Amino acid sequence: MQIKLVPGNSTGTVTTFYLSSQGPKHDEIDFEFLGNLSGDPYILHTNVFAQGLGNREQQFYLWFNPTLDFHTYSVLWTPNQIIFSVDGSPIRVFKNRETELGKVDSNYHYPKSQAMGVYSSLWNADDWATRGGLVKTDWTKAPFVASFRNFNAAATATSSFDAAAAEEEALESNQEQRLQWVRKNYMIYDYCGDTKRFPQGPPPECK
Repeated sequence: MQIKLVPGNSTGTVTTFYLSSQGPKHDEIDFEFLGNLSGDPYILHTNVFAQGLGNREQQFYLWFNPTLDFHTYSVLWTPNQIIFSVDGSPIRVFKNRETELGKVDSNYHYPKSQAMGVYSSLWNADDWATRGGLVKTDWTKAPFVASFRNFNAAATATSSFDAAAAEEEALESNQEQRLQWVRKNYMIYDYCGDTKRFPQGPPPECK
């Protein structure tokens, strides 16, 4: 999906592009763009839900101004892993470790068994979106407009974990280098490193 985000003062707004199933134990894969004051960077908020359980947030600054032109935001979702990409550069890889971790943590699931639809939205979330809700939406700046174009989807018939396929899906060396560059320079939050949130240690998939 190509998206051009709300320009100017976008505090309190959240522009989204996500996959989701339905129901209380839904699966979901999120791109959420948290608005900010003019001149301050957007925050790209990613999350993964499985069986209704999320709390796997990672957040990034972008290395460009996402309001000036369209940029491509992609999700590659397979039974083996989920890759979040921006303009072809992977920024996050969430692997299916259910076979391994399901034995030690009954709360660990991977989104693999529910069909998901594709959604986009632009909504007011000023109770949390900008600086934890300290900065509210300035409605004098309305209307807030984000633009979407060139949505494309492709599907495969594979529906279960495949170790051989997982190896084939591994990032190439240049992609891995790009992933590490983004994470080193632009990742600003990783739930795996949040010791206040997880004082007893990070969730098992982080280890």
